[in-house]
Amino acid sequence: MAPKPVRAAIGDHWITCQVCKSDRFRGRGIKLNSTGMEFMKLAWADETATGLICWQCGYVHLFANSALQLYRADK
Repeated sequence: MAPKPVRAAIGDHWITCQVCKSDRFRGRGIKLNSTGMEFMKLAWADETATGLICWQCGYVHLFANSALQLYRADK
């Protein structure tokens, strides 16, 4: 099943793609691995960011801000 598009906002500021200005994304959790944690076999404990992949051009935006909210969007 294909992922559904989402819109994203931080507070009352809606996020748009830096490249094509689209406001539709595919959301995904991304691990921010560090060399030290990888070396100690503790990569699972590294911080996680939210990746927003632009639905139109594919550009990947990363957000470590926990205030980021995702909302369902129509295609």
